[in-house]
Amino acid sequence: MNYDVAVVGAGVIGSLIARELSRYNIRIALVEKHNDMAMGTSKANSAIVHAGFDAKPGSLKAKLNVEGTALMPELCKTLSVPFKPIGSLVVAFSDEEVETLGELLERGNTNGVPGLEIYDAAKLREAEPNISDEAKAALWAPSAGIVCPYELTIAAAENAVVNGAEFIRNFEVKKIDFSGSEFALSNGESEITAKYVINAAGVYCDEIAALIGDTSVHTMPRKGEYMLCDKSVGKLANHTIFQCPSKMGKGILVTPTVDGNLLLGPSALDIEDKEDVATTAGTLADVLEIAKKSVPCLTTREVITSFAGLRAHCDRDDFIIEPSEKNAQFINVAGIESPGLSSAPAIALYVKDMIIKALDCEEKNDFKPDREEPVRFRHMSNEERKALIEKNPAYGRIICRCETITEGEILDAIHAPAGARDVDGVKRRTRAGMGRCQGGFCGSKVVELLARELGVEINEITKFGGNSKILYERTK
Repeated sequence: MNYDVAVVGAGVIGSLIARELSRYNIRIALVEKHNDMAMGTSKANSAIVHAGFDAKPGSLKAKLNVEGTALMPELCKTLSVPFKPIGSLVVAFSDEEVETLGELLERGNTNGVPGLEIYDAAKLREAEPNISDEAKAALWAPSAGIVCPYELTIAAAENAVVNGAEFIRNFEVKKIDFSGSEFALSNGESEITAKYVINAAGVYCDEIAALIGDTSVHTMPRKGEYMLCDKSVGKLANHTIFQCPSKMGKGILVTPTVDGNLLLGPSALDIEDKEDVATTAGTLADVLEIAKKSVPCLTTREVITSFAGLRAHCDRDDFIIEPSEKNAQFINVAGIESPGLSSAPAIALYVKDMIIKALDCEEKNDFKPDREEPVRFRHMSNEERKALIEKNPAYGRIICRCETITEGEILDAIHAPAGARDVDGVKRRTRAGMGRCQGGFCGSKVVELLARELGVEINEITKFGGNSKILYERTK
């Protein structure tokens, strides 16, 4: 339990940092308080790879957004994660908002965003036939795209583990002591030691920093509620469609997902409770109404689920990526709100350089950058499916009918490096339960497979760890 670096928080930022550090001959722990990675902001956000025209010029957000977006396509290819470079449109509905587009264009050019262009109404409607008749113009950003944030997180963590990092789940850091040369991180029952700590704990970054007496980090959970529509309406938008931004963020968007659904949201409300991810009927009604300003034909008929996520809004209005003022061996990576996902590849390199310089370590000769592509039975041809089933009959048993997910894929997810241990873990890795029925048919079978493969009683299987048991006791 002794490490050179402990990364606290296995979201997309922490997992990518761990992967970059795993290139070197150092001992790395990726520490997560939940039962799996991607359990915070990384499992519930807009999944947008932003172009970078929104951030203030000269800020870390601006620099790392543009750099991260440029790195994202190749990173996703290397890690076998779906990515689509669909571009984005910021739509103006008034003469005043058309002026705002000009300001965003100028800011984007200053930030180094490539290919920005103002579309007039005719060109906008050519790109988006379902756009509102009230739309006057739009800012086109071809470098924007979409990715699956939790798939990217899982892939990065898996690759880090393959390269020697250790994923320590269900370890909530409650106390940190410093001996003069290394930290001792305790969850109240056991402890690990590390020479350096990277605080990538999302909305809890301020509390983790406070454990070493650092009160300089101030974050506020900003809650965003979303609606997810069935794939049958996925083509209502060809690109990510934004409305003009406000001081609360980039506003309500309408965007395809990499899996063919349509996503609406998010709302933006600063709250106190760091665990409040409940949705409300009133807020979701507002999300739909505002989204219809962009695409008027949207209805609730095709909404298959709703969810909420929290992002760590910081009072500095910029990313905080720096050694703590209390201890230079403690690196705060805080306030990573939008465009945090877009910036994640660049943030990982930025932090890696800080650590490698301090530890003065050598790069491994046997680092494996690529992640083997997981089986995605739903995307295969019949010939490919037949050959796969001949090798392993488990791929011939469909568990999730909505998404065409097989038993073989679920077994792969459970037995992968840092594999799934609960129902939501299987869901995020395979999409079993993400279809129109939302697990109504496949959920019980997933529970059975988890119990069988993990060698535990069926009533020990949880939805997302902790006390979220699916079954409590036998009735007969």
